Amino acid sequence: MILQAVGLAVLAALSPTALLIAAVYLGSARPRLTGLFYLAGAVIMTVIMAIVVLLVLRAVGLNHPHERAPRYGLRLGLGVIAFIAGLVVAVRKPKPPDPNKPAAGFMSKLVASPGPASAFVVGVLVFTPGVTFVAAMQVIATAQASIEAIVTAALLVVIINVMLVWLPIVLYLVAPDATSRRLTAFNAWLRSHGPLLLAVGLLAAGAILIVNGALGLAR
Repeated sequence: MILQAVGLAVLAALSPTALLIAAVYLGSARPRLTGLFYLAGAVIMTVIMAIVVLLVLRAVGLNHPHERAPRYGLRLGLGVIAFIAGLVVAVRKPKPPDPNKPAAGFMSKLVASPGPASAFVVGVLVFTPGVTFVAAMQVIATAQASIEAIVTAALLVVIINVMLVWLPIVLYLVAPDATSRRLTAFNAWLRSHGPLLLAVGLLAAGAILIVNGALGLAR
């Protein structure tokens, strides 16, 4: 149970957007404070949604042995959604940004004005749960395990899910100059390859869930 949930959490954590925003905040006028508020928003949203998914899935009884078909059917459905989303991201050709025009959109405006309050809001918005996070929590919620094991697995999923926020912050606190240089250098590559990474993550998660759900239903 834990290994499967952790694997899905790693796929959920592969968010180029989360890392790009972390790099922007760590290069702002108040990097430590802004970064910590960004992390706080990400953690609070992740914890709340983890609790909600756990409670809902256990409340409807999907953890019961006789609910095997609905349990694996849900997993198969999540896999199909993730796979389709990955295909959409892979085939879509985003319009290159115009350097002469300011970034549009509520999120872009928040990120463009780094501050503790806006960073907290961005953390909440960016870490609104996706399909792979819900799938990881579904594995935990429907497992035949003790409360202690379920809580431990859920905490691991939360920590991993926000990994691309806390890891850059920790590296920045240890070596601020080196971390800033490497994040700046990495940003250009990430901006150009971010959609590909996102598509690969979604396709991989979708394929894993589809196979797992189909095998579960077949048994």
